[in-house]
Amino acid sequence: MSISLTINGETHATNRDPLTPLVDVLRDDLALTGAKAVCREGFCGACTVLMDGQPVVSCLLPIASAAGRDIRTVEALSDGGELSPLQKALEQHDVVQCGMCFPGMTVALTSFLASNPNPTREQVKQSLVGNICRCTGYERIIDAVLAHAQAMQGGG
Repeated sequence: MSISLTINGETHATNRDPLTPLVDVLRDDLALTGAKAVCREGFCGACTVLMDGQPVVSCLLPIASAAGRDIRTVEALSDGGELSPLQKALEQHDVVQCGMCFPGMTVALTSFLASNPNPTREQVKQSLVGNICRCTGYERIIDAVLAHAQAMQGGG
C-alpha cells in the first residue's frame, strides 16, 4: 500500500508499513536528517516537525497519520539556504552546542512565535517544555527568542 506524504511542499510516496514512525522516513528515505531520533519515546523533542503548522514529535507519528497533512521539517525553515530570522537569533546568542536538540527546538519555537509573536519570558519557558537540551541552561535560548521577538516587533 502506497502512502503519500507532503514534506516541505513536495509529495513523496512510500510503501513502508503504515505504522512506521515519520522520523524514519524523513531520515532514512528522504535524507532529511534535521529531525533527530533520540529518545523514540516522545519526551525529548529532538524529532519535532510541524504538521499543519503545529509541532508534533515525529518518532511517535505513524506515517499513516501524516498522510494528507502538511509536514514541515527544520530544513524548510530556511529560505534558499539563508537561515530564518529565528535561526539567526539563536546563532547570534551562541545557543547551539552539540546540536541534537536544536532542530526540534527551532521548529517548536517557530510554531510558538507564529501564534505568540510578543511573548513574555515565562511564556518562552513554557513553550520549551517538551524540548530537552542537555548542554545549556536554557537562558541563552530564552534570551535569543526574546531578542528575536523584539526585533520582529521593530524594537531592536
